[in-house]
Amino acid sequence: MTTGLCLWAAGRLLATLPVAAFTLAWTHSVEKTRWEEHYRIDGERLVLDEARVQGSGAGMEPAAGAAWRDGAWRWTPALAPLAGLRLTASSYSADYELCSERGCSSLQSLSGPLADGTVVSAAACAARGPAAVDRDRSTSAPMPTPMGMRRRAPDSRPAPPPAPAR
Repeated sequence: MTTGLCLWAAGRLLATLPVAAFTLAWTHSVEKTRWEEHYRIDGERLVLDEARVQGSGAGMEPAAGAAWRDGAWRWTPALAPLAGLRLTASSYSADYELCSERGCSSLQSLSGPLADGTVVSAAACAARGPAAVDRDRSTSAPMPTPMGMRRRAPDSRPAPPPAPAR
């Protein structure tokens, strides 16, 4: 058994990602600016190692001590390890992205379609095996490379069918 990240909604396990670290990314609904947070899994907790934002405004100012590097403000938030994250699906903003050394996937490509307002919980868990994500729901479309991460070479698997329109 390896460390991983489990995604839950309404008491149902949606996906298990066999990762030791991941980046959660989203686009701010007002400023239309990308925000990223890099987490590592430490036991049963998520540790926020770095936050990155490509701009500022409307409640998304970089923290004191942030440094501009590689096109983004970067800093290490002073935050205790977390039991989990709550991600709310919204038709008013772009979907969340989860990125690891394996590449990036939208939240709904991992979970399946989510109704507006659905809360997805992300928490550390025991991941079984290297392919715990349902490959029929994984994205094959290129996703933006997170700030500071290199894009992985594409693999030779056939592309899954397109996701249903929201």
